[in-house]
Amino acid sequence: MLTIRLQRTGTKNRPTFRIVLAEAHRSASKKFLEVLGHYNPRSKDFGIKDQDRLKFWLAKNIQLSPTVHNLFVDKQFITSKKVKAWKPKKKDEPAQASPAPAASAEAKTEPSPTPTAS
Repeated sequence: MLTIRLQRTGTKNRPTFRIVLAEAHRSASKKFLEVLGHYNPRSKDFGIKDQDRLKFWLAKNIQLSPTVHNLFVDKQFITSKKVKAWKPKKKDEPAQASPAPAASAEAKTEPSPTPTAS
């Protein structure tokens, strides 16, 4: 299956991206079929090399990555709603550590001493 996605280029802390057509199971940075355009997220510079070629692949119902889909919606290459491109990672919550020690502390209370008769 073919997909249109971003291939990161540029240097450290200065990312730029190529918009490439690649197979879905292959890494976009290793082997791709065609370079369709470029995108610079810092300057919001966006360009397509050949509009007809992009329209050709979109007509073939090629899968788009969520980020590329949202870029194409912004630039009005496709008419659709934006999709959620990422979600934050869930933080691991401790398994309710605070109530367990409180319950064990109550169980360990010593009984009050009984008065002894002499």
